[in-house]
Amino acid sequence: MARDRRPILADHRSRQASGFAEHDMSGSMMRIAVAGTGGLARFIAHFVQQDTAHHVVLLSREEKPELSRDHQVIVVDYANIQTLQFALRGIDTVISTVTGQNQIELIRAAISVRVRRFAPAEFEGPPSLRPETSPLDRGRTAAGRWMAYYGQHIETTVFVCGILYERFQPNGLRQTRMGLGSGLSNEGDYIMNCRTMSAQAPAFDANNLPNVTICMTSAQDVAKFVTKALDMPRWPSELRMCGERITVKDLIATVQQMKGQPFNPISWHNPATLRAALEVATARRDPALQIRLHALIATTEGQYDFPEPANMNEAFPDVRPVSFQTWFAAKWNLQRR
Repeated sequence: MARDRRPILADHRSRQASGFAEHDMSGSMMRIAVAGTGGLARFIAHFVQQDTAHHVVLLSREEKPELSRDHQVIVVDYANIQTLQFALRGIDTVISTVTGQNQIELIRAAISVRVRRFAPAEFEGPPSLRPETSPLDRGRTAAGRWMAYYGQHIETTVFVCGILYERFQPNGLRQTRMGLGSGLSNEGDYIMNCRTMSAQAPAFDANNLPNVTICMTSAQDVAKFVTKALDMPRWPSELRMCGERITVKDLIATVQQMKGQPFNPISWHNPATLRAALEVATARRDPALQIRLHALIATTEGQYDFPEPANMNEAFPDVRPVSFQTWFAAKWNLQRR
């Protein structure tokens, strides 16, 4: 990071002197950039366009004719900061759904052209619960460090939503072009395959009690809350939202009831059994299985659970998140049992 600090910091000294950092544009029309064109980015752009007077643009690495009919799409090259700076000039807020080095370059560009707010791509559990060395990190800790370093010059928040319901839809996250680089985007990559009714259930904690709990939210509800956040006069460090908080054991039971059939096979796990399975996967040099096991281990460690009240749910009671059962019945064309 150090090699790039001086020119950007010089820009910000003049920015701070001008009072830009204290400028509050809440309540006025703003220009919003959503980085990425996957399902979550599209949902956010849709609700910003539908429910606010703000102007929204999507940043894409390639032309997207199917999106250009409804949204302004700007093609950017994340390896070329000049194209990012051009795309971000006049932008008030950036919502990122891209990770890794692409997001770092996006942050640098946003800083350099005086973007007021930036929300990095998290959209899972609280970042403080994820170890810095986690294989699930995908550069998000590094992005958080950049945001912390420039915290006096740009406002930031992390949107915490737990597990997206869409992991359990037909074809998984991939169906709506989410999580494509995570190793967890396919149907059945996380906890259960609801088509074949097979499951690896991380339901037991370190004391072998069936208390492992996750928070979950649909991508559409996440997008609705993100849209609401745009008009907040100040952003806290985290904005938490939750559609449903449920134990893994009850989640398994819910799906079995709704599908009208049991999971078979199903393996019940605690942290010790998952780490033993990870050792085998590592010995076999199976990186795909390793990443799936890391996600299950993270689940048993509570990384996707936040028992405290979700501040977005409290702040915006008019956004009524869909329940998992209602969402699941619609996605799998089921009658609720």
